[in-house]
Amino acid sequence: MLLLLPLPWRVFLFSIIHLLLTINDHHQLLFLTFFFFVGFLNKFVHGMASELEQVPFGYTGQTGPANWGKLNPQFKECAAGKSQSPVDIITNETELNPNLKPLSRYYHPGKGTLLNNGFNVEVLFDEDVGVLLVDGKNYSLKQMHWHSPSEHRIDGIQYPAELHLVHKTDDGKIAVVAILYQYGDPDPLLSKLKNKLHELGTDVCASDEQSQVSLGTVDTKLIRRNTRKYYRYMGSLTTPPCSEKVTWHILGKIRDISKDQVAALKAPLNSDSKDNSRPLQPLNGRRIQLYDETPDENDA
Repeated sequence: MLLLLPLPWRVFLFSIIHLLLTINDHHQLLFLTFFFFVGFLNKFVHGMASELEQVPFGYTGQTGPANWGKLNPQFKECAAGKSQSPVDIITNETELNPNLKPLSRYYHPGKGTLLNNGFNVEVLFDEDVGVLLVDGKNYSLKQMHWHSPSEHRIDGIQYPAELHLVHKTDDGKIAVVAILYQYGDPDPLLSKLKNKLHELGTDVCASDEQSQVSLGTVDTKLIRRNTRKYYRYMGSLTTPPCSEKVTWHILGKIRDISKDQVAALKAPLNSDSKDNSRPLQPLNGRRIQLYDETPDENDA
């Protein structure tokens, strides 16, 4: 069996055996105890880390948002964080910032996978599909997912759905573009995904599992629309671990979505996550900035 091990491991083990043969029984016992303790500790730590990563959460009951911070030490910001998301955007309290720039999004088609992780439906991009430019830095589009009803509100109004476009830099910074939806005509992107969503909906996963469907090439032009108005603030992820220092951009233009499409987004989810919207979080002194090319127009 030793011969099947990689050469460095064989050298290490033969060195240990040689050392044990040269010391007395008492020292052998101490050494073996220490050796196996280190091995056990290593497995224990890795096992705990793996277990923590798989801690299930939901939106009702004991695993709901009120208890997220207690489910896992890695989730502590969900309870203790002071810059959490989502928030209610009170429009007459926002600050028009003339230094903000238009949202520059340079997307192109790329391959993606439709995932159901039990608490939301997500499109994970399998290759580069472009970037969002924020303060001179490129944030790569990594995935997008839906919440229903919306997590962010505008002047207290909660919308039927919200799409999050999640972008990351090479050094791990996160920027999210959020699109709110009202009931109306079908959303073009979800219309393209209709059959795949139905396929995903027939494979409801357990709380610790994922189901997925290959999408092939995703036409990202369906989400790359001109933006004449948006709200910006610093917040957090809206799901555990609720990590902060996330730059949020909530688009001012409310898009349309059909009731059937909202139902299709909910169908695959776990029973405790059908309404996967985290409650509003306090601003705690944060200011919401406004970019508006047409401040005199109602519809931007």
